[in-house]
Amino acid sequence: MTTDPISGLLGSRILPVLTVPSEATAAPLADALMRGGAQAAEVTFRTPSAERVLKAMTAHGGLAVGAGTVLTPEQAERAVAAGARFVVSPGFDAEVVARCRELGVPVVPGIATAGELMCAVRARLDTVKLFPAEPLGGTSMLQALAAPFPRMRFVPTGGIGPAHLPAYLAHPAVLAVGGSWMATAGHLERGEYEEIRRLTADAVDRGRT
Repeated sequence: MTTDPISGLLGSRILPVLTVPSEATAAPLADALMRGGAQAAEVTFRTPSAERVLKAMTAHGGLAVGAGTVLTPEQAERAVAAGARFVVSPGFDAEVVARCRELGVPVVPGIATAGELMCAVRARLDTVKLFPAEPLGGTSMLQALAAPFPRMRFVPTGGIGPAHLPAYLAHPAVLAVGGSWMATAGHLERGEYEEIRRLTADAVDRGRT
């Protein structure tokens, strides 16, 4: 398999997954995440403002900001043009993987089955997103999939909260854990940036243990 720089981008082992409705919140959000110790964040392509949020958070500096919920090669192009340092997809799509390679950015496609993992191996990928991790069976599913693919690294995401972190982070195949609990839509609506900082710091501390 080829080695990509995604491990360097996810050094804190915690990946906040962000659905941000307005670019006006981008700078204070990025600041709160950085003060909490996050090194990377994923901005999902679920809102009309996603590209503007990516640009604003990238311009703020200090975070490796990637694009999530990327479904098509065209979205990957738009994400990279907006400054995305990496691309995350909810499922495996060979065209998205190929376009990201052409664009020179790491890509982490989602997988939910052994068959999809074999597609990732064939595509010479090192890292995949286990999604949706908790509905699939949590760490039991992770263990079952990791065993036949000992060189693959996983970023479990989906239904994960603080209580789940220790078990996921203890698994040697887990590169990082993604989650949205650190910065929810409610936090952003209420301007609770100190709470975002606190939740992020707690998650990052768990990642260090």
